[in-house]
Amino acid sequence: MTSTIPANLIGAARDFGTAPALERLTYEELLAEVRRVARALIAGGLRPGDRLALWAPNSAQWVLAALGASYASLTLVPVNTRFTGVEALDVIHRSDARGLFVVGPFLGVDRLEALRAAAAEEGIPLPQLVVQVPSGWDEFLSRGATVPESEADARAAAVTPDDVADVLFTSGTTGRSKGVMSAHRQSLAVAAAWAAIAGLSPGDRYLVVNPFFNSFGLKAGILACLVSGAAIVPQAVFDVPRTMALIGEQRITVLPGPPTLYTSLMDHPGAAGHDLSSLRLAVTGAATVPPALVERMRKELGAEVLTAYGLTEAVVATMCRPGDDALTVAQTCGRAAAGFEVRIGERGGQEGGEVLLRGPNTMLGYLDDPEATAEAIDADGWLHTGDIGRLDERGYLTITDRLKDMYICGGFNVYPAEVERALAGLPGVAESAVVGVADPRLGEVGRAYVVCRPGHSLTAPEVIEFCRARLAGYKVPRSVELRAAVPHNASGKVLKYLLRAEAADG
Repeated sequence: MTSTIPANLIGAARDFGTAPALERLTYEELLAEVRRVARALIAGGLRPGDRLALWAPNSAQWVLAALGASYASLTLVPVNTRFTGVEALDVIHRSDARGLFVVGPFLGVDRLEALRAAAAEEGIPLPQLVVQVPSGWDEFLSRGATVPESEADARAAAVTPDDVADVLFTSGTTGRSKGVMSAHRQSLAVAAAWAAIAGLSPGDRYLVVNPFFNSFGLKAGILACLVSGAAIVPQAVFDVPRTMALIGEQRITVLPGPPTLYTSLMDHPGAAGHDLSSLRLAVTGAATVPPALVERMRKELGAEVLTAYGLTEAVVATMCRPGDDALTVAQTCGRAAAGFEVRIGERGGQEGGEVLLRGPNTMLGYLDDPEATAEAIDADGWLHTGDIGRLDERGYLTITDRLKDMYICGGFNVYPAEVERALAGLPGVAESAVVGVADPRLGEVGRAYVVCRPGHSLTAPEVIEFCRARLAGYKVPRSVELRAAVPHNASGKVLKYLLRAEAADG
């Protein structure tokens, strides 16, 4: 592995040659297509160091655009496809993106139209280069005919290992999203570590259902395949019948995802009619994994099952290893990976302390936010994750709780402060508190406790509809309880642990 993405792509074309890379493309052909994208980006006026936003679901064109950005010496800024136009515009504007790829109508939403409406309302201009995919893809590529390959190759050769490869925005506990910056060497190192533990090789076909806008989908997905020679098979939306069909048709060998993905596959009434025997590896996490589920996956899918732990600021910090027993896989997140040190800090409680991480692949910092960076990474280089855990005598990590209020809905992080900030804009709301409550399908979903202002009244459907218009679907509370008051401590802070306990008691 070399330490820039363009150099890895060139090496992959040399080393893996005619091995399948992406849909009908071999690794040699992948390099040629990425060059075309890079030339078109240069023709579009984007300069080295400019940022390219990508707001689209998983597809071959997403992969080509992302790799083309790196080849043209740009910084990639993926945007969550579940964001509303307002949320997406915020990320695009704060990242100062000079280019944008945006999907056309998808799942009933015209994202470009939503973005234009938000931009007009906020008085914020869109980037200078806007390409709608897939409809505008061919026209975009044709622009590159005026740029020689040598110019694109010179851009690629000029990329250094310490250049910022990507900025991935993730919400913080304050509710304001932060842009996590990673260098080429870091994104590739975590990808290589994941690929090595997973045993990826040119014989693998990797179905990537995890969104590419997520650090896992991008780095343990696209880049992990790039460094190992595995084939990338993107899926835009998880659909059980289609996923089962793809596994059989494409002879998929690797399929990561949250636990609900596997239970959905195994419990589907049509499962017996599909051949899933090609699967050899399932990697999961993001929620509690019962030992019985691990055993069932190994028996019914015939696959090795591993769990892992990471966050956008570190991507892959710990991971189980092939051969670990079902109890270890279910109850731990594995041991340190990708050059990370793991230790348990003092903050925490009876169930452990705060999980601290240190290593060469910790993020460079938050974009334009030195204060938040200093809060996250201390003077000794330890990243404070906000998660509570413990280490066993083997060095295996178990996450036991969260210092943060964040909960995970269907594999997506939800930060209550962001939802509460949206609710504060609803006329009639005096105060709100949002917590995660257990859900058999999604792991956790939001419950909002809302206190109305005197003389005002609201209904639960009104509150949910208000949120739905302003927040991505997974952030919208599934239930609302209207209260005369919520519990506070002496300093006025809402005692959310009481609300969580109440919800757990039913």
